[in-house]
Amino acid sequence: MTTFSEVLTRQLRADAGRPFVTFYDDATGERVELSVTTYANWVAKVASLLVEEHDLERGQTLRLDLPPHWLGPVFLGAAWTVGLVVDPDASSPDAVVCGPAGLAQWAPLAGDLPVLACSLLPLGVRFADPLPPGVHDVGVEVWSQPDAFAPWDPPGPDDLALPGVTQGELWRAAAAGSLLTDGGRLLSEANPASPPGIATFTEPLVRGGSLVLVTHTEPERLAATSVAERVTARFP
Repeated sequence: MTTFSEVLTRQLRADAGRPFVTFYDDATGERVELSVTTYANWVAKVASLLVEEHDLERGQTLRLDLPPHWLGPVFLGAAWTVGLVVDPDASSPDAVVCGPAGLAQWAPLAGDLPVLACSLLPLGVRFADPLPPGVHDVGVEVWSQPDAFAPWDPPGPDDLALPGVTQGELWRAAAAGSLLTDGGRLLSEANPASPPGIATFTEPLVRGGSLVLVTHTEPERLAATSVAERVTARFP
């Protein structure tokens, strides 16, 4: 298992129906659960969106500017399916994915590179209000993409996944990690699309486990969620 696609394929064969990402936003009451199959479908749609609609290619850089959200692991998986390097701090990326809070920063660049905006509304739907000129609404564009995607130039284990980290290195580290046991459920408030939180996504995937991602919560509600979701480990 040396690339994201190999890891995901193994998990689909092992237990495609098990929960993989369960997301809680305690400020809105939203709960979203993605099985391995549903997650794979979202990854395929987003990978197709990146390649077919926005012409991104293996080796290019994607900046993810998203808060803790279930779309973070989706965009990570899609980027690594294509062979993109995900750099949360890239100063000159080839494309940017942002949420509503990033529009003011990234919209002025929409004439020079793809700027894909996520409303972060339930079910990944479109923005309620018009976006700045040139900014692409993921909630509009993603639904027309297919549920399967195969890159014509697939990345290998030596392709970078993160700055200075190859796909092979990323998945070897995840397999050797200690955040949870095989098949465990990891509770986290960390952003999986940020360097400190990457392992909260990669380790559950490679170890046949799942991520329970919670945001805007309080200690009592977090404890209740931990019990309800039968969590076996917490991060940090």
